[in-house]
Amino acid sequence: MKIAVVGVTGMVGQVMLRILEERNLNVSTLIPVASEKSVGTEVTFKNKQYKVVSMKQAIEMKPDIALFSAGGSVSLEFAPQFAAVGTTVIDNSSAFRMDADKKLIVPEINAASLTKEDKIIANPNCSTIQMVATMSPLHKKYGIKRLVISTYQSITGTGVKAVEQLENEFQGKKGPMAYPYQIHKNAIPHCDVFEENGYTKEEMKLVNETQKILDDRTIAVTATAVRIPVVGGHSESVNVEFRNEFDESAVRKLLSDTPGITVQDNVDVNVYPMPLMAHGKDDVFVGRIRRDYSQENTVNMWIVSDNLRKGAATNAVQIAEYLIANDLV
Repeated sequence: MKIAVVGVTGMVGQVMLRILEERNLNVSTLIPVASEKSVGTEVTFKNKQYKVVSMKQAIEMKPDIALFSAGGSVSLEFAPQFAAVGTTVIDNSSAFRMDADKKLIVPEINAASLTKEDKIIANPNCSTIQMVATMSPLHKKYGIKRLVISTYQSITGTGVKAVEQLENEFQGKKGPMAYPYQIHKNAIPHCDVFEENGYTKEEMKLVNETQKILDDRTIAVTATAVRIPVVGGHSESVNVEFRNEFDESAVRKLLSDTPGITVQDNVDVNVYPMPLMAHGKDDVFVGRIRRDYSQENTVNMWIVSDNLRKGAATNAVQIAEYLIANDLV
């Protein structure tokens, strides 16, 4: 397979390379792609050096699959150009997620809907992926009526500039600011830009993408997204109202039996998910599962995952694996 990684010098692009190595995809030709300023620099893949090429050069090479993580405007301009030469694009930006003609895929949930005709496939938002991976088996069994979500999101979701800001603030240095406020020793209830309805884009992604992936527009979703000074992954407090009665032990077992989910839930010995433990792993971790006694058929849970891996790069590579395994490229 000829596989291009577009945005290869960025945080997610670098993780994509690492995951392609770890999962040992049969990559006959790697095509690292980045902006013009990075063309000619080198990246390492499987102990070999590869020169970064331009977007034009990459399109001319007609890769089988292009993994995009270069921002929405880049995806909107170049993903269709790759698709036009027969490449299947898996795009990590928000550019195509809510496009009615594009599929929004978490492989464990809806990869079976993919066909050879799907030349641009959307990778969901990081905070959405870990949440819907947990909600999907529960929705099938109990029917989800409403979700109330509060996220506690890693600075790595913003990018390298945010990591540098935290490191500078920790060391007492002044430097470029990724956020409007200090992030060290702080929590900022502001992920992405604010929309006219008072919610941020990140919060509305959780609403709209959840309904699309679970294929149910009747699920009511509301969210508050918060940035915290953490590197390892995103955490979410999720209040889930079901249409039907449930049993806590059955919920734990159902999630334990779900591929890609690890239940860590024993408060007697302080076992629960944390981003420190999720960092560098591909599973979604779930704990603090407990009934909400304030209303019927409702459960609370805490969900943690590495946002650069399952929340972005791993999910994209898993889509590629599915396409290859099912002869869809």
